[in-house]
Amino acid sequence: MLLLIDAGNTRIKWAVAEDSAPVGQWIASGAVTHAEMNHLPASWQGFPVTRALVSNVAGQRLRDQLQLMLPAPVDLRWFASLPQLDGLRNAYRNPSQLGCDRFAAALGARALAPGQPLVVATCGTATTIDAVSADGVFIGGMILPGLGLMAAALARNTAQLPQVDAGGRLPPVFADNTDDAILSGCLSAQAGAIERAVRLHDGALCLLSGGAAPHIAPALSVPHRLVDNIVLAGLHAAATTSG
Repeated sequence: MLLLIDAGNTRIKWAVAEDSAPVGQWIASGAVTHAEMNHLPASWQGFPVTRALVSNVAGQRLRDQLQLMLPAPVDLRWFASLPQLDGLRNAYRNPSQLGCDRFAAALGARALAPGQPLVVATCGTATTIDAVSADGVFIGGMILPGLGLMAAALARNTAQLPQVDAGGRLPPVFADNTDDAILSGCLSAQAGAIERAVRLHDGALCLLSGGAAPHIAPALSVPHRLVDNIVLAGLHAAATTSG
């Protein structure tokens, strides 16, 4: 049995799958904040896990904590970006510099929508927007502050602008109050970057994932598909490939 872990900057997401299960079909899954991670071992009890594949972008300390939580003799592997894997070629100038979560998300997108040009937008603490060609080349992408980070930066670095709920209802584009104007601006920035990527990557299918994705999706004017846990899907594809 396989344990998949996506350790991001805010949350740790996980899934348990049978070794032979299709990509994205899990027995159980969940998510916790970093402050709640001590609950993870209890969540995994009862599953005879023999392998674990982990994507970690949250630093060495979190990596060390996760390693201690996994019981022996689980075969633990740390996912990393490679020049090529499972039909996906990494065209980053330095392939190892590409965030492992972005490479995993691209693998997941390819597994869910094979043979199509793709724009993969993962909307978390940061928003990453990446282009994948129909023949499986990770072309490159953009990184920008996530929806919540944008809103928090305005509140923190200005004297008179308030902190707004970045997950609130979709406001009018031309808002008539300050809270809605901030949210409109942040959503427009996120949606505009995604729409620009789709426009420049002609004919691409947009796959949208991450905690802020449901809030950004209504602001998009391009066709898109919401996908839960696309990084975990990519880890699942990688684990199946690597055996």
